[in-house]
Parts: sequence; structure tokens; C-alpha cells
Amino acid sequence: MICGFDEAGRGPLAGPVCAAAVILPPDFPPGLLDDSKKLSPKKREAARLAILERALAWGVGWASAAEIDRINIMRSSLAAMARAWEDLVLRSPRFLAPSALRAVVDGLYAPELPIPAEALVKADASVPAVMAASILAKTQRDRVMELYDAVYPEYGYGAHKGYPTSAHREAVLRCGPSPIQRLSFAVKGPAGGLS
Repeated sequence: MICGFDEAGRGPLAGPVCAAAVILPPDFPPGLLDDSKKLSPKKREAARLAILERALAWGVGWASAAEIDRINIMRSSLAAMARAWEDLVLRSPRFLAPSALRAVVDGLYAPELPIPAEALVKADASVPAVMAASILAKTQRDRVMELYDAVYPEYGYGAHKGYPTSAHREAVLRCGPSPIQRLSFAVKGPAGGLS
């Protein structure tokens, strides 16, 4: 069996990075899955519900903006993946026979795991379990950013989810950094300068 891993939120200027780990059954409907960035919000939500209902096991892990600033985004993403594995283990320990399980991670690097792990670029477009992890990480992170929008409405997190849109940059320049801002990520001002 394959445990797929992916993350969401490497590129934003604010908020956490979220990672997911998913083990799918062999009969999971392939038509529901794709790279999360290619699915509409409605299709992502339908896929999320199917993953939560039908996956053999799943877990989610997080790294905060403060952790990202402290250790960098790549290390934080790998830490979030390791935490997703730990969450999966807590939720579904019966699927963890190491001889029958291997990890496939979207990207260039794999976290330290107690099972064999392979990093594969574009796995979120070709490996169903990684596609499922991509969808779960994206939808979970989006939900958290919508909650932050209620706390910090002046930043518009519900609309852009912390990604570097012009509206987000303008809000940071106008209001200063929010408590979930990644301070190690530069914000380009209207004239192209850095702040």
C-alpha cells in the first residue's frame, strides 16, 4: 500500500503550512481525484468528503508561521508531513505494518518516516494517494485561513488565503503584519520596494 503525502501553503505570505498523509483503498473512485490546484472549490470539497469517508487512513499536520520564520519553509513543510504521519498513526494504527506500506511524497524531499519513502516531483498529478493528500491539505488549510479571516478581517484572508495577491500586499503595507504573517517572507510594495 502507498501512503501519499503532500502539503499546501508553501507560497503564502501568511498562515501555516498544512500537510496531509492518506492511504486509499484500491477501489477509491479515480474520477474524484486530481492535483488540488486544478480542481474547482466545489470539486475539491466533494473529493475531501469522499477521502474522509472512504480512505483507509488519513492524518493532517501543521507548521505555524512562526515555525516557518524560525526554520524555513522547506523544513517546516517536512515537519508538517512528519506530523501528518503521526496524526495518521493516532487515528488508524491498524494500517501501519511497515512491510506492507511505503510513502510517496510530492516534491524533491521526503520527511524522516519509519517506512520507506520516495520523493517524486509532480506526484500530486499522478499518484492517487498523493492527489488525495494534496486535496486534504489544501481544503484543511483553506478552512483555517477562513477562520483567521474572521479574526483579522482587514487582511482579506478568506479571499486570498494568505497568498501574495496585490490586495494582501496592500493590506500588509497599510495595516502592518498580522500575528500570522510570515515575517521572513518579503512583501513588495506598490513601487516594487521591499518592506
